[in-house]
Amino acid sequence: MVVQRIGRLSAYAFLLVTVLISIFPFYWMFVIGSNTTADANRFPPVIIPGSLYMDNITNVFNNIEFFRALGNTVIVSVAITAAQLFFSSLAAFALSRLHFKGRHVLFVFIVTTLMIPQQLGIIPLYIIMQNLSLVNTLTAVILPGIVGAYGIFWMKQYMDSSVHYELIESARIDGCGNFRTYATIALPIMAPALATLGIIMFMGTWNDFLWPSIVLKDTSVHTIQIALRNLNKVYYRDIAMIMAGTFLATIPLLIVVGVFSRYFISGITAGAVKA
Repeated sequence: MVVQRIGRLSAYAFLLVTVLISIFPFYWMFVIGSNTTADANRFPPVIIPGSLYMDNITNVFNNIEFFRALGNTVIVSVAITAAQLFFSSLAAFALSRLHFKGRHVLFVFIVTTLMIPQQLGIIPLYIIMQNLSLVNTLTAVILPGIVGAYGIFWMKQYMDSSVHYELIESARIDGCGNFRTYATIALPIMAPALATLGIIMFMGTWNDFLWPSIVLKDTSVHTIQIALRNLNKVYYRDIAMIMAGTFLATIPLLIVVGVFSRYFISGITAGAVKA
């Protein structure tokens, strides 16, 4: 009993330390964002929030179109996440539970594309967007991200272990077609995997900087990461203002993760414990 109690307390202490370490960067952003740049460069550093956060946020609003950029980011992130969930799960259903010639070769080819660095495709992708007259539009950011090899791989692995052939055969005996079987049988079972993939895709799209910075030049279509980058001036960098804007831009991500964290954990740990 004593050993179990010590083990339980040790586990709780470890979790508490882990939580504090995870929260500290966000707290530090808020501390810097609520003080001055001079305070950010002091030693020893300031560890208590100041009273200038709203002033720094006002400076952010005066320097960039923050809410326009935030709205553009929400549109891009939601569109890419929704498309990824639909097309990745649909492709995974076909590769996992439909029998057709060459499906294993096709899956190996899709997974192989994960080894190709994203940077190698930037130039041809930009040329394609330019030929389609999509440069400086949000479509140029959304279109390349509507489906990806990682999403297909993740959903197929989950489907292989969770969606049994017996369920698929039962649905077919009842007269369900392939798409109806996918929508009514496979999708409800894959809810944890969908939530996990959705969080990963949403966070990745929200924080993406490289491709939007290349294809979006007009400030009216800037995403939040590009807008925050514009706060960094050539001759002077107001660290406090940048941190205040960054903290504000991080809040939507924290809300999304908080709402879907339960599904995220169940999707990650699915199959880890067997009866």
